[in-house]
Amino acid sequence: MILKYDVLVIGGGHAGCEAACAAARMGAATCLVTMDMNKIAQMSCNPAVGGIAKGQIVREIDALGGQMGIVTDMASIQFRMLNRSKGPAMWSPRSQCDREKFIWQWRKRLDETERLDIWQDQADELLVEHGEAVGVKTIWGAELRAKAVIITAGTFLNGLMHVGRKMVPGGRIAEPAVANLTESIAQNGITYERMKTGTPVRIDRRSVHFEHTEEQPGEDPLYAFSFLDTPRPSKQLPCWTLKTNEEVHKILLASIADSPLFNGQIQSIGPRYCPSIETKLTTFPDRDSHPLFLEPEGEDTNEMYLNGFSSSMPMEAQIEALRKIPALADVKVYRPGYAIEYDFFDPTQLYHSLESKKVKGLFFAGQVNGTTGYEEAAGQGLVAGVNAALYAGNDAETEYKPFVMHRDESYIGVLIDDLVTKGVDEPYRMFTSRAEYRIMLRQDDADARLTERSYQLGLADRKRLDWWLEKKESIERIIHFCSETPIKASVINEHVDALGTTPLRAGCKLIDLIARPQVTLQTIAPFVKGLPELLQNTFPNRQEEIAEAAEIRMKYAGYIERERVIADKMHRLEDIRIRGRFDYNSLQSLSTECRQKLIRINPETLAQASRIPGVSPSDINVLLVLLGR
Repeated sequence: MILKYDVLVIGGGHAGCEAACAAARMGAATCLVTMDMNKIAQMSCNPAVGGIAKGQIVREIDALGGQMGIVTDMASIQFRMLNRSKGPAMWSPRSQCDREKFIWQWRKRLDETERLDIWQDQADELLVEHGEAVGVKTIWGAELRAKAVIITAGTFLNGLMHVGRKMVPGGRIAEPAVANLTESIAQNGITYERMKTGTPVRIDRRSVHFEHTEEQPGEDPLYAFSFLDTPRPSKQLPCWTLKTNEEVHKILLASIADSPLFNGQIQSIGPRYCPSIETKLTTFPDRDSHPLFLEPEGEDTNEMYLNGFSSSMPMEAQIEALRKIPALADVKVYRPGYAIEYDFFDPTQLYHSLESKKVKGLFFAGQVNGTTGYEEAAGQGLVAGVNAALYAGNDAETEYKPFVMHRDESYIGVLIDDLVTKGVDEPYRMFTSRAEYRIMLRQDDADARLTERSYQLGLADRKRLDWWLEKKESIERIIHFCSETPIKASVINEHVDALGTTPLRAGCKLIDLIARPQVTLQTIAPFVKGLPELLQNTFPNRQEEIAEAAEIRMKYAGYIERERVIADKMHRLEDIRIRGRFDYNSLQSLSTECRQKLIRINPETLAQASRIPGVSPSDINVLLVLLGR
């Protein structure tokens, strides 16, 4: 074991695992410091990966050469594609996972990664010399040195858990909080605040009356997160839906005075889009029920997660209320739901590389940046890991060129730009609505957007590049066939009932028929000579994936092109660098709020400045005029 590295990663959660793996694969000697090697990438809350916009992030991580998609597929016990009833820009993959298999699959990936060590310990002090991060000291007295340090401490920094009026320090149930690291980091001028999140009760499967629930099966055939041919070894399991009722609400409301959220015990802000059950009752007082989802924690355990029942109410109130639900009349629980408060650092203190503006070589990723969710954390971790490796491998006398993704390139780019430009006043969660170019940021084309760039960077390997190039060639072959193949109205109109579309008035190219929403490649293939053979000759086990990708490109070509034109216009502002070119205090033609925001954020480009809340279009015009001078 050596104690000097290129990159040091503090925290073994989803951000830390991706950061450590990425840095090591980039060639950096890397060490991951974690408090418990048996809880690597622990799913502290819901045992699921993906969801609305989050699934797109996981596919982007996979396309870049990250590991989350592969690990998820290996541990998946149910897969669903959400928003199928909407356009493909909204389609979002989600997978229920076996919690223990997820941990051990991640541990296996880390153990097999060259140039990566794991050190089980707790970071206690950040070491900074001459304004540059050089390592950490641990509670056991180890001094680990590195050229770059990544902080991915999750909810552990001064973590405080709440159940009713009872408070216990901890970063996660039965795990200690980290007491001194926040203060050590803050000594360098980095500001921090508090946030709150929570998790539901865990239920013993054997005590559930499933006859009072509605079964929710997964999809068949199975989709996958990874673009590679990853095996799916786990048994596929259903979830179940149920509801609260007025009796449940009555019991919970009777104990509301003991809720830390309402008695002043918790002062910090929780996630708006994942509210506790007590918050739902007070926000929507007219609702007589709220949906709940029983989700298995794994293939070989009786533990179940009650999605929709996050709570920090007294444990007696939680259990009494649950027993008023018919399916849970005899419920036994493993542990109650609880809330947790923790420290996070203002992300506007970061560059887009996730490097600190205050301390060179210090990177932050995950919940310490004010986000919530495994996927958001992992995406940040990968970017921080890549940039830390680039920083560590660069000549000390020259400035390294960071790896940065734009808003029209990935949801990860949207996430990071939102964090460093706008900051957070509540835990940040990704949604498709946050991306102005979501037609170009679909889950099906993440490999098209990112794999070649990642390979050039040195993160994605040759196998992944070849996999994408073969898929790309197949897609182009299908589109070319459809563009060149004529369809006669007299022939196809015999089959319009089967296709579900109106008859043609005249002949057309096949690509024009595919543009109709009712027509798919699979449904029209039997009626077009040569098309079944073309689809069949694509790669084994990938026919549906490739046909779907080609079909989406043909159906939405006009929308995609229109969005590309808008994105290209914005890139003109992205190319205009303004950092260091103005003394904002002296620009009296800018509004006072604008000057204050520009001084605090210090944006890199004019495009970034335009996205800062409080900076108006007229302020941007002033800067353009001054740049012209």
